[in-house]
Amino acid sequence: MQWQGVVPAITTPFRENLTVDHAFLAKHACWMTDAGCSGIVALGSLGEGATLHFDEKVQVLETCVEAVGKRVPVVAAVSALSTAEAVQLALAAEQLGCSGLMVLPPYVYSTDWREMKAHVAAVIRATRLSCMLYNNPIAYRTDFLPEQIAELASEHENLHAVKESSTDIRRVTAIRSLLGRRLALFVGVDDLIVEGIAAGAVGWIAGLVNALPSESVALFHGADLYDWFLPLLRLDTVPKFVQLIKLVQQEVGMGSERVRPPRLILEGAEREAALRVIRSALQNRPRS
Repeated sequence: MQWQGVVPAITTPFRENLTVDHAFLAKHACWMTDAGCSGIVALGSLGEGATLHFDEKVQVLETCVEAVGKRVPVVAAVSALSTAEAVQLALAAEQLGCSGLMVLPPYVYSTDWREMKAHVAAVIRATRLSCMLYNNPIAYRTDFLPEQIAELASEHENLHAVKESSTDIRRVTAIRSLLGRRLALFVGVDDLIVEGIAAGAVGWIAGLVNALPSESVALFHGADLYDWFLPLLRLDTVPKFVQLIKLVQQEVGMGSERVRPPRLILEGAEREAALRVIRSALQNRPRS
């Protein structure tokens, strides 16, 4: 698959009883594809993958693959409590017709490079699918350093991309200096997209795209939208980013703010403050 462009980390929609709303999931994936997104990543942090049991994860991937067909690749975010379950999910993704894997460190457990390398290597070599390594030391407490990423790239031909979410834009240039264009580098933090492209990133695993796909694609391709978009992009960088992005979806009429516990929907002053930011931006939304 080609790793490039704006690839949504798609949210997982829930019905009132908190089961997955597959009809809306399919509609949502197609809507973003129609807007010019170049792929879909399902089951990531924004997709609340940690709250889904294994069968639900498989069903989410199946829905996304069936919805977009061959128009764009579907990438399965792979993380689990154990290496064995992560490998099992990778194999299921391959069987369902996914085009790639986004490989995360394990939930909860974080340790030294020897153990983390063994975990992600087991997932990468489990299938022939093209793989992206996800580096997010803030959320997962595992930091894949540029030299370690280069080591993985030298040992796994099907490692083709990195989602860099350390918030240190120098990581993009550091990886590029070690590996040239061996790996496609993606920005994984919404409010660093302009800087990331300037540093050499070729793609964006995006969050606010779930509510504003046309604007996200336009921004990626150089449209003068950054000043308008920035207050919304910053919603992707705080602990309650899932609730906030789903709230933006609800405000634009494309989704619900429902989340699965332990997350709870925003309320009170916190919710009102978020709505002020969101509604101010939407009132001044640039015309297409």
